[in-house]
Amino acid sequence: MTACPACHVVFRSVRFLKILNIKARVHDTDRARALERLVTGSRDEGNSSLLTSSSPAFSAMVSWIISRLVVLIFGTLYPAYSSYKAVKSKDVREYVKWMMYWIIFALFTTAEVITDIFLCWLPFYYELKIAFVVWLLSPYTKGSSVLYRKFVHPTLSSKEKDIDEYLCQAKDKSYDTLVHFGRKGLNVAATAAVMAATKGQGVLSDRLRSFSMQDLSSLQSEGQARSPASVITQQASSQQHRTRAMMRSKSETGYSKASS
Repeated sequence: MTACPACHVVFRSVRFLKILNIKARVHDTDRARALERLVTGSRDEGNSSLLTSSSPAFSAMVSWIISRLVVLIFGTLYPAYSSYKAVKSKDVREYVKWMMYWIIFALFTTAEVITDIFLCWLPFYYELKIAFVVWLLSPYTKGSSVLYRKFVHPTLSSKEKDIDEYLCQAKDKSYDTLVHFGRKGLNVAATAAVMAATKGQGVLSDRLRSFSMQDLSSLQSEGQARSPASVITQQASSQQHRTRAMMRSKSETGYSKASS
C-alpha cells in the first residue's frame, strides 16, 4: 500500500523545521509581534533579532504558520474530500474509516483550543501537532482507527446511557428555560405597553383639560370685555327705532290733514 501524497509533503515540512534547529518557543504575543514586524517591514535596532531566522520568535512564527496550514489542508480539506468519495462510492469500509477519523479529529480540535493557550511554550509543540495529524492520516499507522477502537469506543459505550440521559435532561431544561424566559419577556413587554398607554392617556387628558380651561377663561374674558360695547349698541338701535316711529307718525298725521 502506497502512502498518500499529503504524508510526503508533511514529512518534508517537518524535515525543514528540523533543519532550522528550533530548540525553544515563545508565547503567542511574541509570535504576533514578530509577524507584525515582518508584515510592516519595520526594523528596530534594539529588537532586530526578532526577524532573523535564528531568533525564537521567527521560528515560532514559522512553525505556527506551517502547523495551521497542515491542520487546515491535510487535516480538514483532504479528509473531507476523501469522505465525499467514500459516500459517493458507497464503500462501507472507507465510510467507517473516515467516520472514525472525524470523531478523533473533533476531540483533537477541542483539546487544541486548550493546549494552544497553556502548552504553546513547550519545545517542538507545533511539530508534535503536525506529527499527530500525520499519524492520524497515515495508512500505515491508522492512528484514528487505533484511538477510536481502543479508547473512544469503549468509553462511549460504557457512558452512553448516562450521556443520553444528560442530553435529554439538558434538552428539557433548555426548553423549560426558554419558555420561562419567553413568558417573562412577554409579561415585561405587556406591562411596559400598558404603562406607556396609561401615561400617554394621562398626559393627553391633562392637555385637554388645560386647553378647555383656557378656552373657558378666554370666552369669559371676551364676554366681559364686549359687554359695555353691546349695551351701547343696543341703546343706539333702540333710539333709532324710536326716531323712525316718530317720523312715521308725523307723516301719517300730515297726510290725513291734507286729505281732509
